[in-house]
Amino acid sequence: MKRRYIALLSLTALFSSCKDNEIFEKEMYKNVVALISSDYYNTFEEVVPLTDEEVTGYIAASVGGTHAPGQDMVVELQEDQEPLDEYNWALFDADEKLYAKMLPKDKYEIADYKIQIKAGERTGKTMVTIRPDGLSPDSTYFIGLKATEVSGEEINPEKNTILYQVLIKNDYASQAEDNFYSMTGLMDSMVTASNKKMFPLTRNTSRIIAGKESFEANVEHIQKTSIVLQVNEDNSVSIKPYGNIQVTQIDDDHNYPNTFTLEERFGRKFNVFLLSYEYTIGEETHLMKERLEIQVK
Repeated sequence: MKRRYIALLSLTALFSSCKDNEIFEKEMYKNVVALISSDYYNTFEEVVPLTDEEVTGYIAASVGGTHAPGQDMVVELQEDQEPLDEYNWALFDADEKLYAKMLPKDKYEIADYKIQIKAGERTGKTMVTIRPDGLSPDSTYFIGLKATEVSGEEINPEKNTILYQVLIKNDYASQAEDNFYSMTGLMDSMVTASNKKMFPLTRNTSRIIAGKESFEANVEHIQKTSIVLQVNEDNSVSIKPYGNIQVTQIDDDHNYPNTFTLEERFGRKFNVFLLSYEYTIGEETHLMKERLEIQVK
């Protein structure tokens, strides 16, 4: 009797173990779909060059599981504001002036709000056409999307949204990097030095603080203290006001001739600006002669 009882328990344990293994294998083998992004609030960065033309980017999805899917899968997308709202609240609480923005509708086009993952493959993508010219380097822009349906498969609830971030760059500065140029030169005939951050505006224009003015991340201060550097086809530089600052370019200085060069030294490349200008903020006028330099390769 005792032996029969032990045998029955063993048989029950065996069936239970087989059932557990079956469930485990089923979970291990199943295909689960996710939108491809970082773990940082499901963001994905696309750095696009300012070229005066449209730029192509991609939104992608992947499928997990032990084996690739045996048939074609279609992931359906829809635009969604909620991921951006959650991002802004988590990072900035109620300080709305710091909030990231949705990319304006006229700046992009998603031709197909479906991502196809073909049988036997792990990933699929859909194309985004981006028109970056005119975007501000002082703003953070996202396209908010959510996967709403996958034909016959499960969506990973932790990866069913994406904040597709568009960052702009030109040959002199990038929104994706801290482009601090080392500055040396003369201010009102006195030796001076500092570091100055440059911001991309268009294909051949960038913004920088005039002289040794302080930088503040607010529109009024930026308008009052910033100048625009335009690199022309012959690598001469035209200096213009960004906002209401007064600036006069001085072109007769041999040492600071208002030029841009890409210099190579010891196998490394540097962006170099040699600038001469006079600027006025309020009642104060300063004469600035400066060399701006940053390693680029």
